[in-house]
Amino acid sequence: MASAVRLEPVSEGNLESLLSVAAAEAEPADVMPPVEAPAGWSHARRQAFREFHRASFGGLDGPTGTQMYAILAGGEVVGMIRMTRCDEPGTVETGLWLGRSARGQGIGPAALRGLLNEAAAAGMRQVVAETTPDNFGALSVLSKCGAKLREDGGRMRAEICLDSTPPAL
Repeated sequence: MASAVRLEPVSEGNLESLLSVAAAEAEPADVMPPVEAPAGWSHARRQAFREFHRASFGGLDGPTGTQMYAILAGGEVVGMIRMTRCDEPGTVETGLWLGRSARGQGIGPAALRGLLNEAAAAGMRQVVAETTPDNFGALSVLSKCGAKLREDGGRMRAEICLDSTPPAL
């Protein structure tokens, strides 16, 4: 499955598919910032999900400094990966989520590898990420893509230098 993974910029054309996967296979807190709305995937939360993603349609040079990509596996949307400009020049921060049915198949590392290529093409030198020490899935994906991991104040910080070639899967 990992060989059939590709990234597609999030747009009106794939936003509803992305929302469908999120609502069916993820918790709201795992895929979007917190919002004041009834619990679960309420109408208000679904609308906030759309607005959150639409705000980044301008890409790295847009108002949010964020480029979001739908992750497609076998032609189907299965999650999202993003990169956001950091204050440090040449550095972007990344985060991703996958629907439950897409986890554990090598899709995460393949998506991150694709994002690393996109970041390098955009002139970035480094990709960073933060997660919790108990987020074993994220730590595994980051490690497989050559991240240097270190604990920092109860969080795990990952750094991937784009000047070197990440290890092969």
